[in-house]
Amino acid sequence: MISPKTATPCLPVERLDVSAYTVPTDAPEADGTLAWDTTTAVLVEAHAADQTGTGWTYAPPAAVDVVRDQLAPLVRRFDAFDIPAAHDRLCRAVRNAGRPGIASCAISAVDLALWDLKARLMDVPLVRLLGAAREAVPVYGSGGFTTYHDTHLAAQLSGWVHGQHIPRVKIKIGEACGRAAQRDLQRVRHARHVIGSQAELYVDANGGYNRKQSVRVGEALAAQGVGWFEEPVSSDDLTGLRLVRDALVCDVTAGEYGYDLPYFARMITAGAVDCLQVDATRCGGPTGFLRAAALAQAHGLEVSAHCAPHAHADVAACVPNLRHLEWFHDHVRVESMFFGGVLDPTGGCVRPGTNGPGHGLVLRGEEIEEYRVA
Repeated sequence: MISPKTATPCLPVERLDVSAYTVPTDAPEADGTLAWDTTTAVLVEAHAADQTGTGWTYAPPAAVDVVRDQLAPLVRRFDAFDIPAAHDRLCRAVRNAGRPGIASCAISAVDLALWDLKARLMDVPLVRLLGAAREAVPVYGSGGFTTYHDTHLAAQLSGWVHGQHIPRVKIKIGEACGRAAQRDLQRVRHARHVIGSQAELYVDANGGYNRKQSVRVGEALAAQGVGWFEEPVSSDDLTGLRLVRDALVCDVTAGEYGYDLPYFARMITAGAVDCLQVDATRCGGPTGFLRAAALAQAHGLEVSAHCAPHAHADVAACVPNLRHLEWFHDHVRVESMFFGGVLDPTGGCVRPGTNGPGHGLVLRGEEIEEYRVA
């Protein structure tokens, strides 16, 4: 084990390796405003003193170029323990390229790799390095794509609720940019029938509705006990989110497209959400996630970790105002393929820190080589 004292004056990062992998989905998938048939993960490996830290983001392969050409030279030979300084350096470097979007996703993967590396150098789980606020992180099953037929939807929801005993699940609505509202409500009724009256039911419209339509749909959702209405209108429409939030009894949520703190500050001060979603694979890794969570807590809000469950589990356990973690079907599948040591959500919670140092995952490099695209 290497301590910060023995690392003085510097334990340098030797290099960053970066690669991208595209994995076909196991069925056609769509939400209210987008359809896809593959998922691409960009992986970063940070090396120092015979240890390797791994981080990743879900982004186009172009993020590989950002890491390799713009970020890696700034981190190389930088002290592996000084992650806030490295994070600041990376964010400044992409000013002219544009921080939101691919650049921020690339920074997020590097930041997670550096935190994993630091924890492994110190031979402690990442959750212990950051400082735990809880032992167990609540999760909710997430999928229910608009392309699923009723049998497929029922099997997925039943697997989570009745098979793994996860007491909260989410499905996609807002199909065809809001032009299939009656089918949306039929699918919600079907979902409620499958999961029973005791499980929590969430929906995500991915910005598919307009403001008045969101209110009308939201009132119908209340009859099915839906307690979470994600992005009823576009997350860019802060006024619309606030209007819908004020009109409905369910919680209105958004925030997954936050790439920097000013984004979250605008959403919070607009009174747009009841719970702020934060995605560490977009907002700057664990460093950005913790800062966004603190900002939310200062305004009396909880946060929910968006997708990429194994990238979030440790940092989510360190947030006092955490509501839950999204156990997103696509990313659970990819992370289970890519890594050994994945977490078990049975019972509705995961417990990070039980698989050794860092985030506890082991990359299956040779096994996933067939999916490599960069």
